[in-house]
Amino acid sequence: MELHTAFFYGTLMAPQVLHRVIYGTTAPTAQQKSSLKIESAILEGYSRHKVRGCDYPAIIPSSTSSTSAQGIHSVRGTLVTGLSAQNVFRLDVFEGDEYNRQKVDVQVISDGAGDGSGGSGEIAVEAETYVWIDGAERLEEGEWDFETFVREKLGRWVGHKEYLEVDEAVRGLEDGVDPTGGRAMGMTEREVVRSAV
Repeated sequence: MELHTAFFYGTLMAPQVLHRVIYGTTAPTAQQKSSLKIESAILEGYSRHKVRGCDYPAIIPSSTSSTSAQGIHSVRGTLVTGLSAQNVFRLDVFEGDEYNRQKVDVQVISDGAGDGSGGSGEIAVEAETYVWIDGAERLEEGEWDFETFVREKLGRWVGHKEYLEVDEAVRGLEDGVDPTGGRAMGMTEREVVRSAV
């Protein structure tokens, strides 16, 4: 089985949200938890923004004209390795049409590092992430803050309707409907359904 690596920078950095999306439960089995490796990482050349009227963020590529006084924009998040094709299918459904899954290079931050300077303690890794494609006019200027999300909004996300859409999409494949618009990574409908059960 081919495993996938993804970079998350928003609500999916919260283990409860990630587990609910990819496993269908906020309390995965010990085996499910151990199949994933989660590390801190930095994605350079992108900026994270609040999505207007939403609890979740978006990232967009930073242009050279939008670099900060300190240099190139970067986004801190988590790198998750060990994702199955079925996990990625569920993530595609969860992210919806507002995002496009793209390959990026991220810097993994090992213990003791973390300033994003690219110095010792950082390792480059190729991953996939979800980049905003639904129009800059829907984004706010301000940076989305994970700690604020956890403190003020996470409680509302446990059992959130977005999860139900993922569950329904997996069930819908039995009827021959691919809700990802073909993003199911070349898996046949039968393979996705079989791996979801």
